[in-house]
Amino acid sequence: MPFRDSAARGTALAQPFIIIIEDDVGVRTALARSLEQHGNLVRACATASEGMAHLQSITPDLVLLDYRLPDADGLGLLEQIRRQWPDLPIIMMTGYANVETAVKAMHLGASDYVSKPFDLEQMLIVVNKALEAKRQRSEIRQVEPEPYAPFGFDRLMGRSPQMLEIIHLLRHLAKSEARTILLQGESGTGKDLAAKVIHYNGPRAERPFMNITCTALPEPLLESELFGHERGAFTDARQQKLGLFELADGGTIFLDEIGDMPAALQAKLLRFLEEKMLRRVGGIKDIHVDVCIIAATNRVLRALVEQGEFREGLYYRLNIFPVTLPPLRERPEDIPLLAEFFIAQYNREFHKEVTGIDKTAMAVMQAYRWPGNVRELRNLIERAMLMARGGLLTLADLPTELKTPAAPPAKAANPAAGIQLGPEGLDIREVERELVVKALKATGGNQSRAAALLKMSRDQLRYRVRKFGLKAADKGN
Repeated sequence: MPFRDSAARGTALAQPFIIIIEDDVGVRTALARSLEQHGNLVRACATASEGMAHLQSITPDLVLLDYRLPDADGLGLLEQIRRQWPDLPIIMMTGYANVETAVKAMHLGASDYVSKPFDLEQMLIVVNKALEAKRQRSEIRQVEPEPYAPFGFDRLMGRSPQMLEIIHLLRHLAKSEARTILLQGESGTGKDLAAKVIHYNGPRAERPFMNITCTALPEPLLESELFGHERGAFTDARQQKLGLFELADGGTIFLDEIGDMPAALQAKLLRFLEEKMLRRVGGIKDIHVDVCIIAATNRVLRALVEQGEFREGLYYRLNIFPVTLPPLRERPEDIPLLAEFFIAQYNREFHKEVTGIDKTAMAVMQAYRWPGNVRELRNLIERAMLMARGGLLTLADLPTELKTPAAPPAKAANPAAGIQLGPEGLDIREVERELVVKALKATGGNQSRAAALLKMSRDQLRYRVRKFGLKAADKGN
């Protein structure tokens, strides 16, 4: 099937390119055939990972996205696509129609919502409507061109000394020929945004930006997804597949949660960083790929090296240009600026006219410790604006936990004090497994709450559940 570079095809939509992400083979085949018969180029994908790989290689004109996928939640994938391609129209498809799901899909940025089973003629009307809207937006941009970079330095908001220093450093890295960058910081501090700012303001801006979360894919599939595979490399390898590294050639690979990358894959990544060569699974030929690697972690890699969980050679190879993003509690002077930005964003989204935050509420916000950092602040502003009763956000619009002063943290006992290190030592992995089991038991199998008890992300906990072969009792959180 012919593919067109998005820059080359300009704004003309004479033959639109549509990606279908749908696991039902019957629906997928019938829909693709119908769209092709009406003059569209179509790439049909059965999984979220396959769909994202094609999205990264060429931006389509429209995505038709199923709500239930074998390897991802459709709404989560919708949010991920919307973050990377803000202007890309997406139509959600589901056989599990309900008002709540429809509202959430539209809130996350879906252009439209279609319930299955659907009539193919009706679907064509919905598709043509979305494509026409995209064409009109493209024509408007020809008259009023927008800046190219979707993630300019204006997105990194801060007037604190810490943030001014970070912005200065990121400007230098964006202009440089740096091939390896390490972003460190707590969850919610904006590491993914910093990675995009580096990419879209540097010499690789016109090339792909691949966002890969190291805990998002099952370990057996991760190597094949990253490096690709040859036909016949394993049972289900019916054809050759290019990995995400090859598809990103000339661009940037963002490896999020690098501290949780499986040990076997760490060795292959180190080889790639040193030689700029990869070999597909089942392949015999080395392939040269030119990419910038930006790795991110909320863990202390040096400590992981000392615990034997992270390769020392890979740590030193990644640590050439380290950047540590400060937590929000260390820069309270940035909270008014960030709040103003989020208020403007949600005013547009919710059609509100909130003018700001009163002094009392702002004082409370600046005194709060923000364990979820900027992400928590954004979520709080969204919630407050939905509940707002006036032009200013007040103390009454803030959640209870923010208005209740937290007691100063008591000096907790040393967590390691109760662990007995006998003359024969102990297996640190068994200790880790026992802690995961206890946390899951204490929360009734709720993975989100168990992760919070262990001061880690839910993805990090899920990785350990798989790693230790534990039964995942929690399916819904």
